[in-house]
Amino acid sequence: MNTSSIHNFKQKALTWANNFDVCCYFDSNQYHDQYGHFDCIIAAGVEKKISLNSGNAFHALKIFYENHKTWLFGFLSYDLKNEIEDLASLHPDHLGFPDLFFFIPKYIIGIQNDTIKILKGNPDIINAIEQEKVNKILFSPLDIKSRLTRQQYIEKIDRLKQHILRGDIYEVNFCQEFYADNTSIDPLAVYQELNAISPTPFSGYFKIEDKYIISATPERFLCKRKNQLISQPIKGTAKRQDNQELDLKVKTELKNDLKEQTENVMIVDLVRNDLTKSAKKGTVKVEELFGIYSFPQVHQMISTIGCELDENIHFVDALKNAFPMGSMTGAPKLRAMELIDQYEESKRGVYSGSFGFITPEGDFDFNVVIRTILYNSLNRYLSFQVGGAITHQCTAESEYEECLLKASAMIKVLKGRLS
Repeated sequence: MNTSSIHNFKQKALTWANNFDVCCYFDSNQYHDQYGHFDCIIAAGVEKKISLNSGNAFHALKIFYENHKTWLFGFLSYDLKNEIEDLASLHPDHLGFPDLFFFIPKYIIGIQNDTIKILKGNPDIINAIEQEKVNKILFSPLDIKSRLTRQQYIEKIDRLKQHILRGDIYEVNFCQEFYADNTSIDPLAVYQELNAISPTPFSGYFKIEDKYIISATPERFLCKRKNQLISQPIKGTAKRQDNQELDLKVKTELKNDLKEQTENVMIVDLVRNDLTKSAKKGTVKVEELFGIYSFPQVHQMISTIGCELDENIHFVDALKNAFPMGSMTGAPKLRAMELIDQYEESKRGVYSGSFGFITPEGDFDFNVVIRTILYNSLNRYLSFQVGGAITHQCTAESEYEECLLKASAMIKVLKGRLS
């Protein structure tokens, strides 16, 4: 198939998968990824599932995998931190996702190098997919509200910087929520539009009955290839420019920006420490430091850290040992998470968690849930959160503007009006 035919097939396959109560879709959007299994993978229908809240969820996932040793697709909520550390999530939950959800699909389709492969299920599903009609349902513009005013945000950042001055933390990832209530959208149409205007290498769509994850995330949390673990945290953002010469200048400035490098290297050190818990001794190393990667709205600074997995460590424990990801917490990690619970106004839930898949051989790939819309169609609540790294060098006003930049694609897709 040519690229155009593959694009049409993916649209139809996602429409087909969306007919099931549960489906999961990942699309790399043709970004080169030396660690990727597939350019696109689609899972639909449920043979078996596990759905749990924080308590003993990682252990239950390990048992679930060991009992079946097959393909699993699922997500890890940020609030699983509460079973890893002595923490709590006291903010109201308007979305109602479980903290951990994984399912064994009935059907799996993989696409690699413009070749379609049925990984599980009857090959005749290709015919059913080809019959699908891709219809986009229009919806009214949304009134989007913020949990924090600009001034409230600035005041909280100033208070967090006082914690940094006191030596409580070096860096914290502080997030704010934008939301719309009593609203109705077509989640699939929203995803297709979001992926069109903001294609990213870890983009995905996850439907769990009446709940939806609609993601344009550019970030990988953790993947496993045989005995290798790879993490690719993002810290450092610059707005794309229409003028090519100016855009290159902005990109170069980001690469050499001492503030952004400082933020990035703090998280690199944190990830190195997290991987050490699962690594064969002496194998943790930084594969790339301060790499600059370009996306439609922003340039990002991305580093790559890898290690060999200790043969005595189960891969689910490796996930747990690195969770939640350092790019969404801060350093030191525990104190940063305590301050996140203290100063943020919303429960994170799936946001800044991760979703991905596990293969029958025990390899896996998980993203970071950022640049993501979460939606509960039953109570008609829609939410997306954005945040950034708060360090001593940052200015609250600039961080607020960066939040709006990160939210821009989602606001545009929702035809949103900030109120």
